[in-house]
Amino acid sequence: MSTFEEMEDDGVIWQNGEFVDWEDATIHVLTHGLHYGSGVFEGVRAYDTERGTAIFRWDEHLDRFYQSGKPYDMEIGYDREELTEAAVEVLDRNDLDSAYIRPIAFYGYNSLGVSPKDCPVDVAVAAWPWGAYLGEDALENGIDVMISSWRKHASSQIPTNAKTTGLYVNSLLAGEEARRNGYAEAIVLNKEGKVAEGPGENLFLVRDGELFTPGLSESILDGITRDTVITLAEERGYTVHDNVSISRGELNTADELFFTGSAAEVTPIRKVDNVVIGEGTRGPVTEELQQAFFDLVERRTDDHDDWFDYL
Repeated sequence: MSTFEEMEDDGVIWQNGEFVDWEDATIHVLTHGLHYGSGVFEGVRAYDTERGTAIFRWDEHLDRFYQSGKPYDMEIGYDREELTEAAVEVLDRNDLDSAYIRPIAFYGYNSLGVSPKDCPVDVAVAAWPWGAYLGEDALENGIDVMISSWRKHASSQIPTNAKTTGLYVNSLLAGEEARRNGYAEAIVLNKEGKVAEGPGENLFLVRDGELFTPGLSESILDGITRDTVITLAEERGYTVHDNVSISRGELNTADELFFTGSAAEVTPIRKVDNVVIGEGTRGPVTEELQQAFFDLVERRTDDHDDWFDYL
């Protein structure tokens, strides 16, 4: 997990167009977004590569950042160039070679009716060191997960393809339930009882050498790492079914399972509800795609250079 301790002494955060000291990047207790979850955000990785620090798929994250604000009539008052400059300078000022970058926009302080129409939109960009989200050991040996008793909200209730702060209460409940029960992470089903995703990850199933991942209609977030892995898999000759419905029972009979996400990267799953998946280790397809992913993001290959912004 991340820690802010090493950032607190001399770290800076970009907030509403200005750089402020880490400890001064604060909001009012009556901020609208704090009370109603009316914010949108992104999680982006910057990697320390052979060509220097590189932000991975920043443009796609910015696309989703702006799109996430649309259902909430949220006008993010900074253009792409301004946010890009902010992210680059945050990394530079904090002397970060690799980092997790968090752009966030939220309705700020002015009034506290449910309607945010009189509230400003505050925007910030922060960055800090963050290693393997589920632990370094998880990347090689995989994790044990449980099917959460909490269901993923449907797109008819709340827009599932907007990365909204308040919606992550659902993720928090599922993840903490799993950890209380001795698991590293959860898998969340949608309202129809089909597989959706993890609390902060998309899910892939491998069967007979082909890959399957729930489609957007299954109440998932359209993950950027998900798209990356689909591309890498197809380039290596794998058939990828990226618009499927997966039943809970199919998880138990999968040859391999793995999570993808900007934080989780590519993490194997070895057990679901204590049922061993495949051989109970990182499977060969997962390993190949994981290696391809890290070769890509650490720039040990020239492939997809347009996915990177170099400092």
